[in-house]
Order: sequence, then structure tokens, then C-alpha cells
Amino acid sequence: MTDGQDRRQLLRTLLALSLPTMVEEVLSTLLQYVDTAMVGQLGEQATASVSITTTVNWLVGSMAGAIGTAILAMISRAVGSGDRQKIRSLSKQALFLATGCGAVTGSICILLSPFIPVWMGAEEAIQAQASTYFFIISLPMVFRTWTTILGASIRATQNTRTPMIISMTANSLNAALNYILIYKVGLGVTGAAAASAISYSISGLLMFGAYRKNELLNWRWREFSLELPLLKECARIGVPVLGTSMTSCMGYVVFAGLVSGMGTTIFAAHSIAVTAETIFYIPGYGLRTATSALVGAALGEKNQEKLKATGNISVILTVLLMCLSGFTLYLVAYPLMRLFTPSVPAATLGARMLKLVALSEPFFGLMIVLEGIFYGLGRTKYAFLVETFSMWGIRIFFTFLCVKVWSLDLRAVWLCMIGDNVCKALLFALPVLTRKQRDRVFSVG
Repeated sequence: MTDGQDRRQLLRTLLALSLPTMVEEVLSTLLQYVDTAMVGQLGEQATASVSITTTVNWLVGSMAGAIGTAILAMISRAVGSGDRQKIRSLSKQALFLATGCGAVTGSICILLSPFIPVWMGAEEAIQAQASTYFFIISLPMVFRTWTTILGASIRATQNTRTPMIISMTANSLNAALNYILIYKVGLGVTGAAAASAISYSISGLLMFGAYRKNELLNWRWREFSLELPLLKECARIGVPVLGTSMTSCMGYVVFAGLVSGMGTTIFAAHSIAVTAETIFYIPGYGLRTATSALVGAALGEKNQEKLKATGNISVILTVLLMCLSGFTLYLVAYPLMRLFTPSVPAATLGARMLKLVALSEPFFGLMIVLEGIFYGLGRTKYAFLVETFSMWGIRIFFTFLCVKVWSLDLRAVWLCMIGDNVCKALLFALPVLTRKQRDRVFSVG
């Protein structure tokens, strides 16, 4: 085959792997959309009750996400090298880590659920309701970590369709339960939490079943064992990812806390706009997952040309898709906000923020896909440094000045957020600007 044929084949593979992941991400985002839209009809206090713990929920999920990233990088590399015994060994460690992570984080969340809304600066009127919501969605934490980590194991074998089908099933169930429990039974915010908890549980159980049926990942129960070298390698890759996620999520917690102090209406507009924006950067995240898997496989094959081609194609494709995504977001900003809230002031303010952030979507896409390349290579320390510097040195520092010192409006806060994303994109691009730098980054030696 010619180089052109190889690149076309690689592009087809990248699209074949990323499209199911994009669909899955869309469905996952629809879960947030359904919750936000249905709860939003109950009023601003209900919206704030659900939204006030969102960033803490991201922080909780960061441990499972870090483990999933490490497992994906390691299994995809083993798939590339054709080492089936190592794939099965890594599969055992994945189940152990997923179950242990879920048990620990779930217990901590349940114990702290009465205090987290208070720590997040929630107004007294919504503290009890927000606490109940967070408690309920924390109950099925083991199932949630199964979905994340076992799902990453399945994707590492270049099967992205099965997780998509599972996500479709769980989200369809969630939408139906939301309607029944929120409106028909009249449980309000508690009903939304119960619907999410049930869908999380179903998703985790289905993912576990798919993981056990995967030919590459399957092993017999009597063969289960913990392998310290593999756990150490997982820690080497995963700990910086965890650090990155925790730094990021703690930054989001502080960021949300600063915005929540600006008032319930402003915080409702902000949180709804953040949720509404989510679906528009899904193309980037879908391509990131596929890119990480293909980069890891090429590294396992020790194929440097394929490695570089994967990186180049994924970057170009992601930036183009995010340009289209940003343009679409700009056009539909206000109608989108009106889907989630009957409040015209909140919708108008949120739409202004969405139009502002739409212009930066290509930079956000570049940041996402480059981070995915580094993760696929197992080079996760640099991502931690980039995230720490940009989140706290750009977003948090300047947001604090805008809110607490200069008393500026929400537009200034979102400009700080955009500055953070642009900074990350530029810092991730620095190590691959020249041919010599790219050869070093994509070395298979």
C-alpha cells in the first residue's frame, strides 16, 4: 500500500473508532441535558440544587478517569504488540482497581454529602435538597467506576461500539425515569437523583457483562491475581493523570464557588451555559479516546510512522470539527438556553456567554486531542504541569481578581475560562512544533 492509502486507511479507522465514542458522549451529555432541562422547569432553586455539586462530582470521578486512562494506554499498547497474556493480566488489575476505587470514593461521598453543599457556598434555602441529590447519586459509585474503567478496557481493544450501546440503553432509561419520578410521582430533585442512580447502576452492570464477554479481556475467576509490576506501571501513568484531574476539578470547584457567590440567577445562568456547551466539544473528546487507543497500539507495534500519522490526522480532523462545532454553538446559543430554563434573564445571560466561548472551540479541541496523544504515549507528567499552571495561574487567579477585587460581571469570568483553554492548547503544542521535537515525542524506542 502507498503512503496515501495508509493514511486513508488510518483516517477510516480513526473515524470508525471515534464515531461510536462521539455518540456515547452525546448520549452521556443528554443525561445532563435531561436532568438540567427537567429540573430547570421546577425553578432556579432546583437548578442550583443540582448544579452546586457538579464540580465535586467531577472531582470524585477523576480517580476512576485517571485509572481508566492508564488502563487504556497499557492495554492498547499490549494489543499493538499482540501480547494476549499481558492483556488478560491487565484486565484483572482493571477490575480490582475499578471495584476498589468505587467502594472508597462512594463511601467518602456518602459520609460527606451533608457538608459538601455548605462548603460549595450554596444558599441555605437549597442546602438540604442539594445534599440529598448528591447522596443519592453517590450510592451506586461502584457501578459508576465500572462504567468508566471497564469501559476504557473495552475501548482499548478497539471496540467502541459496545460502550456506545450501553450508554444508549442507560440514558434512555434515565430519560424515562426522570419524567416519571420528577413529574408523575412528584419527587422533584430527589426524583432526578433517583433516576440518575438507577441508570448508573444499569450502565455499570451492562459494562461488567460486556467486559467479561470480551474475548481479549476474558479470564477465569480462579486465575485472578494481583500483579505488582503492572499496578506500579498503572500508577506511573495514572498518578499524573489523577493529579491533572484533581488539579482541574479542584480548580472547577473553586471556580464554581466564586461564581456561586455572585447570586442564584447568575450562577444558574452560568451552570446551565456550562452544561449546554458540553455537547459542542464532544467531537474533540470522541476523537481523543480513539486517538489514545490508536497511538498506544502503534507504540506497541513500534511503528513510528504510523504513530506520527495518527497524531497528525487526529489533530487536523479535531480542529476542523471543532471549528464547525463552535460556529453551530454561536448560532443556536439562545434557543439552546431556553430549552433548559423558563427564566428569560438567565437564558439571555447564558446565551451571551455561549457566543463568547464559541469562538474558542478550535483551541479547546486542539487541547483535547493533544492531551489524548500524550496520554496514549503514556507521557502524562507534562499534562499535569500544563493543567496546574493554566488552571490556577490563569483561570482561578484572574477569576478571583475579577470577582473579589474588581467586582466585574460574568463576561469577565468566562474570558478567564477561555484564556485558560487557549493557554493549555498552546502549551500542549509547544513540544511538537518542530520536526525534531515531533520525532522525539513520537519515538518508539
